[in-house]
Amino acid sequence: MDKIVLSALDLAPVKKGENAASAIARSVKIAQHIEDLDFKRIWVAEHHNMEYIASSATSLLIQHIASNTNRIRVGSGGIMLPNHAPLVIAEQFGTLETLFPGRIDLGLGRAPGTDQLTAMALRRNNLNTAFQFPQEVKDLQRYFSSDNYDSKVRAFPGEGLEVPLYILGSSTDSAYLAASLGLPYAFATHFAPAQFASASMIYHQNFIPSEVLDKPYFISCVNVIAADSNEEANFLSTSFYNLFAGIVTNTRRPLSPPTEEVVYKGIPAIEQAVHSMASCAFIGDKNKISLEIEKFVKDHKVDEIMATSYIFEDEKCLKSFSLLKESLN
Repeated sequence: MDKIVLSALDLAPVKKGENAASAIARSVKIAQHIEDLDFKRIWVAEHHNMEYIASSATSLLIQHIASNTNRIRVGSGGIMLPNHAPLVIAEQFGTLETLFPGRIDLGLGRAPGTDQLTAMALRRNNLNTAFQFPQEVKDLQRYFSSDNYDSKVRAFPGEGLEVPLYILGSSTDSAYLAASLGLPYAFATHFAPAQFASASMIYHQNFIPSEVLDKPYFISCVNVIAADSNEEANFLSTSFYNLFAGIVTNTRRPLSPPTEEVVYKGIPAIEQAVHSMASCAFIGDKNKISLEIEKFVKDHKVDEIMATSYIFEDEKCLKSFSLLKESLN
């Protein structure tokens, strides 16, 4: 387990009674804390039209976090590429890489990161862009390549810069794409675990070595709620489960304090939906999550654990990352 890479995903969730500014400040605090723990990277995710998520302007948030840290890699988990022209993303991340050399990652997804009406507003009624995702990833690779010097369309800053690309996904389609392009692959196990095992198998079995990667590199994003005792972790996890209940019932609320019982207890349909969506969660003390993650990593050939931790109290959230680090040493 000493070889497993640790990183974090953050969506800058807004807590009850607070606002976007405090959510972003919390993201910076998490980044600084896990940098001290020698985590590899922190990624932020692009979401839109979500009142309690402050990461919509993803590139700006990446710049802010990178400006307030020293060495940890900072990137997107991900940029929803169909929402943007590839040239614009090449310029933005070329600028980030110029400002923070060797510290920027570009994770790419094809989902809208929002509802269909908002996707139409973002894409100006061109909803077919999702089908162009494989080609647009290749377009990005071309803009970053030094071989693009004789093209009529070039990215400055961006051209010739080594900004690593990652394919993100929550289905088997993304696994085939990452494998065919020879790119590292990050799976959204933290909210869409149903196809995780199949996607891992497909990616590893179909991987084609490329100029950037000679063997598969597989990241799994998972929910981690670690505490001094299993009882405390279970109590803290109610904030996480209640948040997910708001997602599945389309009654989104801010990240709220833990409750003695989940708010949806006794409602079978919600219980089943939340359990399905959040089934890949490591909740407990160091010993418990150590054993569970060790088995998980071995069973699914995971190279990197990317943890997200929906814990209401800041200090307990930071402690969860510390305990995760200790559990895997």
